[in-house]
Amino acid sequence: MNQRYFSLDVFRGATVALMILVNNPASWANEHINIFAPLRHAEWHGCTPTDLVFPFFLFAVGNAMAFVMPRFYAAQNDTLFWKKVLKRTFLIFGIGFFVLACAPYIRYTGTGTLAFKTFTWLNVDCKGLPTTYSGLRILGVLQRIALCYFFASVFVYYFKAKGALLLSLILLSWYNVVCYFGAITADPYSVAGYAGRLLDVKVLGSLHLIKEDGLPFDPEGLLSTIPAIASVIFGYLIGNYIQSKGKTYEMLSHLLIVGLLLILGGMVWETFMPINKKLWTSSYVVYTTGLATVILAVLIYIIEFKQLNKVVFIKNSTRLEIGLCIITFVCMSLCMFQLHAANSFFYNLSITILSTFIICFFAITLLRNKLFQFFDAFGKNPLFIFVLSGFLPRILSLIRLPLPLVEGKCPSYLNPLTWYGNIISLPAFSNPKLGSLMYACSLIIFYWLVAYIMDKKRIYVKV
Repeated sequence: MNQRYFSLDVFRGATVALMILVNNPASWANEHINIFAPLRHAEWHGCTPTDLVFPFFLFAVGNAMAFVMPRFYAAQNDTLFWKKVLKRTFLIFGIGFFVLACAPYIRYTGTGTLAFKTFTWLNVDCKGLPTTYSGLRILGVLQRIALCYFFASVFVYYFKAKGALLLSLILLSWYNVVCYFGAITADPYSVAGYAGRLLDVKVLGSLHLIKEDGLPFDPEGLLSTIPAIASVIFGYLIGNYIQSKGKTYEMLSHLLIVGLLLILGGMVWETFMPINKKLWTSSYVVYTTGLATVILAVLIYIIEFKQLNKVVFIKNSTRLEIGLCIITFVCMSLCMFQLHAANSFFYNLSITILSTFIICFFAITLLRNKLFQFFDAFGKNPLFIFVLSGFLPRILSLIRLPLPLVEGKCPSYLNPLTWYGNIISLPAFSNPKLGSLMYACSLIIFYWLVAYIMDKKRIYVKV
């Protein structure tokens, strides 16, 4: 019988919360000025805490698979397996493309009119003159999750744990060889030299890729999805081991040892293939899997063994937390009415109250020792919250707040979220990094409130 691991839900929820934090700075402009270094992706090679979010999420997908796969084995029904896996794959891929890539389905042209999004389109400036071509991005985060889930499920189902492990090592080694010998330029691990970039251009088309150093490139491209499959398989193997060994100190010590060895292995592999999130290099897979394993082991020790999550410093403050959420957004609304009076008394008062209540919210969460429950709310509906955090800004982009006109230039606009980030959050502190952090934290509180209400009403969105 499967044992319940609250720590796995916390790990998954913390990953979602961190994903919201790093994906929502107040402004993407001037990253070095507006965003703390740990909340930025590595420039190219290297790994920051931000670069851990996506592989940790794939690792968590594999963990969850370990608790589902035994049902497929018990059923001994290939048709049932393919039906379930294909359905989930198409749903996740479809949500990624139709809900995130296509949203909000209509766009503003350069002349200020609304037009339906098509697969490709010609951009025009405010005078109606053609500028560049654009297209819908085909791949993305959810699309990669869908593909990795599909192949990892097939490998695990048919080759079992040992076979899947061997296949993962083969895939990682093969990817290293292909990148090195299939390089376009002398540097196989540069944007221009990466073999997968040329594949994406030929298969997907340059209009459906984003840009990196001025070149068409997709960090969730086709070739780099192959080593990402191993991230899911490794998560499955760790989850399967946790489930088979049960809540024992032997299991815990083995997790720590394996995690540390994987970290060391990733660092050694880096001498041959640099750690790079955008290329999803083999060394990056091994290194991040090791970190995820160690962190999960620590969570299991704290939550499952010592049960420190049950220690409460203050009680009966759930209503206070919800009240702080409401007051936070009332203050955000007050700030909005002070758009043209940024130095007014009410503006400064609203900013002070807003930042104070954000700090109080997290302080009370810590004092109640409810940080684990806070993350658990995200972990109960991880996919829904992630999609909501991507879908909502895209829909709000249809609301345009005009900025003062500059002579000789086209009109420029902000949407409600970018307005809150640029006009409210960044100027709120002398250090714009703190303003950007306040913006991201306020969004985390909003999405937590959604997750908390859904959890209390037992609404769980499963795909």
